[in-house]
Amino acid sequence: MEKKLSEMDFDEEGTVKEIEENLRKQVAGMGIREGKNIRMATKQPIKGPVVVEVDKSFTSLGLGIAEKIVVEVG
Repeated sequence: MEKKLSEMDFDEEGTVKEIEENLRKQVAGMGIREGKNIRMATKQPIKGPVVVEVDKSFTSLGLGIAEKIVVEVG
């Protein structure tokens, strides 16, 4: 099942399927690329940032960016 990164639940894991074109370079520097496994580490309530784990590293993303990344979960 596909969902936006911003919609993932706490501790849910998946594989990055799609990143909006104009964001690819920006998030690639954080280790987030298509085909990478990703885990939702922390999710702040009410439009707060999300913290994800990629390759044993944690990175924080704004909700607007997380909405533009599609993840295959389950």
